[in-house]
Amino acid sequence: MNSLKIITTQDGSHSLLNEQLNETYHSVHGALQESKHVFILHGLDFVSKNLGKSTLHVLEIGFGTGLNALLTLQQALTNNLIIHYTTLEAFPVKEDVWSKLNYAESLESKKWFEKLHQANWNQWTEVSPTFQLRKLNATLQEAALKDNHFDLIYFDAFAPNKQPEMWEIQVLKKITEAMKPEGVFVTYCAKGQLKRDLARLKLSIETLPGPPGKREMVRAKK
Repeated sequence: MNSLKIITTQDGSHSLLNEQLNETYHSVHGALQESKHVFILHGLDFVSKNLGKSTLHVLEIGFGTGLNALLTLQQALTNNLIIHYTTLEAFPVKEDVWSKLNYAESLESKKWFEKLHQANWNQWTEVSPTFQLRKLNATLQEAALKDNHFDLIYFDAFAPNKQPEMWEIQVLKKITEAMKPEGVFVTYCAKGQLKRDLARLKLSIETLPGPPGKREMVRAKK
């Protein structure tokens, strides 16, 4: 397991620094505000409100700290959404690290955060009556994904210059094939090569304003 160090980002929320890659799990400008902006506002809220879906199959690439999963669970509870949440993580964060992260703002959210992390790997777990979780201890390349299954993709891999194998067109093709027609893909990355590859895979692409500290992000639709 790579050496992980807890850091505090500019909005006061924690992230992790992978010291081997010299890469953080979230934006140093604000972990919480980045996740809310990219994955919740322009991902989950867009699909549930703008596209009118109340039952969603979500695939997250990179469970990491569990922040995206926690925010999605909170949205499900608040907005009466039914979420089937599949997340991939090849190198799970250990309890002595995740238990120190400061994402839980109340005792209730701490309970949910712990349930997400303590759920067994490689099987479905009912975290709440409306939130089903399946954590796969696998790389994206290894994982078996159903075709035309997911309404929403959270693509939260490390940056292309740190983990280039995650951004190759064959990997993106696997993701695209797993998306339902009208499925939505969101990521913090706005590299030109990513947009060209998504266009080659016949997705329609939007370049949106990024979270604080980042000019742009990408949302694409199948």
